[in-house]
Amino acid sequence: MALPISYNIRSLIARWKITLLAIFGIGCVVAVFMVLLAMVSGFRTVLRATGNPRNGVVAQRGSMSELTSWINHDPANFITADDRIARNSSGQPMASCEMVVITNLSRRGDGKPANVTVRGVSPNAFEVRNGMHIVQGRNFQPGLYEVIVGQKIHDRVTGVEIGDKLHMQKRDWEVVGIFDAQGSSFESEIWADYNSAGQAFGRTAGCSSLTVRLRDVAALPAFDHDLQLNPNFQVALTPEIKYYEDQAGPVAGPLMAFAVFVAIVMGIGAVFGAMNTMYAIVAARTREVATLRALGFTRFSVLFAFVVESVFLSLVGGALGCALAMFANGYTAGTGQTASFSEIAFAFHITSGDIIAGMIFAGLMGLAGGLLPALRAARMPITSALREA
Repeated sequence: MALPISYNIRSLIARWKITLLAIFGIGCVVAVFMVLLAMVSGFRTVLRATGNPRNGVVAQRGSMSELTSWINHDPANFITADDRIARNSSGQPMASCEMVVITNLSRRGDGKPANVTVRGVSPNAFEVRNGMHIVQGRNFQPGLYEVIVGQKIHDRVTGVEIGDKLHMQKRDWEVVGIFDAQGSSFESEIWADYNSAGQAFGRTAGCSSLTVRLRDVAALPAFDHDLQLNPNFQVALTPEIKYYEDQAGPVAGPLMAFAVFVAIVMGIGAVFGAMNTMYAIVAARTREVATLRALGFTRFSVLFAFVVESVFLSLVGGALGCALAMFANGYTAGTGQTASFSEIAFAFHITSGDIIAGMIFAGLMGLAGGLLPALRAARMPITSALREA
């Protein structure tokens, strides 16, 4: 005969102080776990949002990032003239030859240095890459020492307000606009005119990378194969989304490992806390257990009831933890441990998968923490239990 669920609910209400303590403890552990998952999800989301499915990035073969890549103008022009490159309404190839360098700025708050990517782009860049919008000020004018600043990096470093002057390569660059890039990593960059940046940084003979829009994205693997077979080129063509996603390699893995490690350590502590709580609950209900057994409830019924109680407490705590973690959703952080050694700002992003993982984590903690106390309650002899009571 199974014990009714109402028995567990009444028992928890009767001991509401210890019930709330257990829920709060589990909730705090789940909240920390969720925040760590949100950090990993946010970083990956930024990089996955960087790029267009129809675009490819041509970079020097073997380079780890655009910072270590260089393509001379002759190969770049040859690739741009290929029929597989899409044309705009004016019949011009949709390709953007870009130069990437790093500059050092000060972070807001602590004043510590941050490496920020400076990207020299042609006007084609705004057509090849969709979703670029000036949200304050205006765009830079070709031929002038003007820059526009990504929204996220604007919020993280100083000296990039509209009208400010950035001193780079013995020149002052005026900040004339702030742009939004639909949450992609481009929002962590500063953009300038390609020709002006090339002259200032002494890099006028080519580009760090060539971003191209393809007529048919299915042609990309064959296009890449042809480029790699050409002995005059040392380049590779990669889907734009994958190219920037790969930049997360040195960061996403350690972040996830750290999240799992912290979850395991805190989870073990939470399991012992739940176990102590359930042992206390069993000890306080010795007479109840003996009475239930005397009334004919089986050991399995008692075991099942206490396990359900423990899992229920943990799931409520898990829901509380998910609610607490939502306060971190959208919080902006940054990391410089990328393949390009530059700062990438990202917002913590709690996904539905993170919420499911948090609830499963809570349920497992409740199951592990409640099983041994439940076994003790189920194995308790009726006579000795009545005497102890």
